[in-house]
This record gives sequence, C-alpha cells and structure tokens, in this order.
Amino acid sequence: MSKTQQLENLTTQVRRDILRMVHKVNSGHPGGSLGCTEFLVALYQEIMNRKEGFDMDGANEDLFFLSNGHISPVFYSVLARSGYFPVDELNTFRLINSRLQGHPTTHEGLPGIRIASGSLGQGMSVALGAAQAKKLNGDKHLIYSLHGDGELQEGQNWEAIMYASGNKVDNIISTIDLNSQQIDGCTDDVLPMGSLKAKFEAFDWTVVEIEEGNNIDAILKGMAEAKSKTGKGKPVCVLLKTVMGNGVDFMMHTHAWHGKAPNDEQLASGLKQNPETLGDY
Repeated sequence: MSKTQQLENLTTQVRRDILRMVHKVNSGHPGGSLGCTEFLVALYQEIMNRKEGFDMDGANEDLFFLSNGHISPVFYSVLARSGYFPVDELNTFRLINSRLQGHPTTHEGLPGIRIASGSLGQGMSVALGAAQAKKLNGDKHLIYSLHGDGELQEGQNWEAIMYASGNKVDNIISTIDLNSQQIDGCTDDVLPMGSLKAKFEAFDWTVVEIEEGNNIDAILKGMAEAKSKTGKGKPVCVLLKTVMGNGVDFMMHTHAWHGKAPNDEQLASGLKQNPETLGDY
C-alpha cells in the first residue's frame, strides 16, 4: 500500500471519528474539522519531525499550535490515532470531567495539547513565542500553526504578523485554512479580506499556496515547499484552500455545519460515505 493510500485511509477513519464524536453529544464543530482532516493527518503522520512521548518542553522536535480551537474533533482524533492517548478516549468528547473538551485545554494534561485555544486570534502570538524560544535555545526544529481565514478578522493576528517579519522569525510555518466560510456565513459577506496573499506579502512574509487543500499529495508537496523556504529571514505562510465539510456531501460548501451536529439519519449517511478503514473506537 502506498504512503498516500495509507494517509487517505487514516483520513477516512478520522472523518468517521469526527462525525461520531459530535453526534454522540449533539454538540461540536464538524464543518471545519472535516475540511482540515487531510492537512492534520499529513502534518502528524509525515510532515512534522516528532519525538516519542510528550512533554510540554517540546525541545528537539517540531511543534504544532492550533489557533482555531473549535475544530477540536479533528485535532483529538489525529492526536489519538498518532499515539498521544488511547483512541477509545474519543468516546468521552465534551462529557463532564473529560480531558477532551469542546475547545482544547491544558489543565487536564492531555498529551499533545500545548495551549488552551479557541479564543480566536491568539494562536499566532503563542506560536511566534515558541518559535523565538527555539531560536534562543539553539533548537533547529520548526513551529507549525493553523488558523481559520475568518479568524484573521481579529486584529491581534496582524500585530503578530507584523512582529514576525520585523523580527525575522523564519522558523515558523503558519497555515491558513482558506475555506471562505465562518460561523455567520461566507467570509466575503461578513467582512471581506481581499487577497490574503497580497496582505501577507505586504507584511514581508513568504507565501506558499496549496490550491488542492483536501488532496494528500498536494499537501505534502506544498508543505515541503514551505519547509524549504524556512531559515531565510522571513516567516512562511501557507494558504490552504479547503472545502468546509469535505468528505460528507451534505456538509460541503456551506457554513451551516460550522457548529451543528448531525442527527441519526445524517450520521448514517456520513458514515456510509466514509467506510471504516482502521476500526472505530
């Protein structure tokens, strides 16, 4: 079996996890989670240089920071299926006293979670702090972060983006989930942002575009290009063009499933479109 097929099989299983987690508690954010599934699977399985085990120090390995923390279902599933904690713990999503809350938190000590996130606009600042810490410690590994496109309407992002280039933080790759949807509708209807490529370049970032952000091979190629551009005096931005709700036909191309759980019939339909590949929890 090819590497691509293995990653696609895992992607299918993660989609099943997302649908089942959100359905069980009738709460959560499936749309953005499904849209970022290929990216996070590829990131944790192939792209990042990770070490065995987990510690908050994070020395001598690449680190990832999720800024748009509401897509916790995909993050939890990928972490579990990458060995950070037992897969069957996904069954506790959003339950009282669970380590898997709606937005990731750190106080319960869930392996893989480095920051509490979900208060949008803050992840870029945290990721830049981690990137500078690695530079100060002589650690050559990279920092990766993920942000929603609608999230960039938060002003703190642009202070951080300006800071990154001004201080030549060139060991960070910040990916923007460019699906053109947010909780209240299309981003162009809520607050048009124009060309994000032009904006990041105006802030002196290097920009890489991945036109097929739900294609494993395109992600691997694009992220390899992004990695090759680190260490050259500029921070790197990846514009990842995805489809919200990807892989479940009735959830695709609409903001309606940003924070809505499928009912029993919809769950069955979604699971039928994503046949079990690695075993449900």
